[in-house]
Amino acid sequence: MSEATRLTVLAGPTAVGKGTVTAYLREHHPEIWISVSATTRPRRPGEIDGVHYHFVSDAEFDRMIADEELLEWAVVHKAARYGTPRGPVAEALRAGRPALLEIDLQGARQVRERMPEARFVFLAPPSWEELVRRLVGRGTESEAERERRLETARAELAAEAEFDATVVNHTIPAAAEELVELMRS
Repeated sequence: MSEATRLTVLAGPTAVGKGTVTAYLREHHPEIWISVSATTRPRRPGEIDGVHYHFVSDAEFDRMIADEELLEWAVVHKAARYGTPRGPVAEALRAGRPALLEIDLQGARQVRERMPEARFVFLAPPSWEELVRRLVGRGTESEAERERRLETARAELAAEAEFDATVVNHTIPAAAEELVELMRS
């Protein structure tokens, strides 16, 4: 597999914009294959199986873990499980497509254990103050939840040195294009 077709893993602290950067890539760079996670949580209105997530039962998720079909997985918010199916990643790489996995820090660490040849990119905020502004600006969390997420973000920012490269998210288009250049290099 060539450098250009190795898996790229994008991770970073909460509220840094990983999902927004990935959505930009989906729209502007259809040549990049983006992994779709499996989850045990119920489908929300408007979500399409295989597009937003692969919706699976707890029993199916257990089978996927037992059969080592997941590159990484985690329990999120003490409820549903989420994981990255290994097969589609391998297929995209075999087909020579640039492949991207957008996951959290714990997932990135699991992928590093299973696929150390992948490229690990840390998406960083321009500053701590900007990360706080983005997190508070959502207005979706309680004060206690915001504090918990900020504490998590501090720990996640400290992990930047574990990554091969850092992209600073000043603006979504600039961060996305810098990520594409890293994937092509």
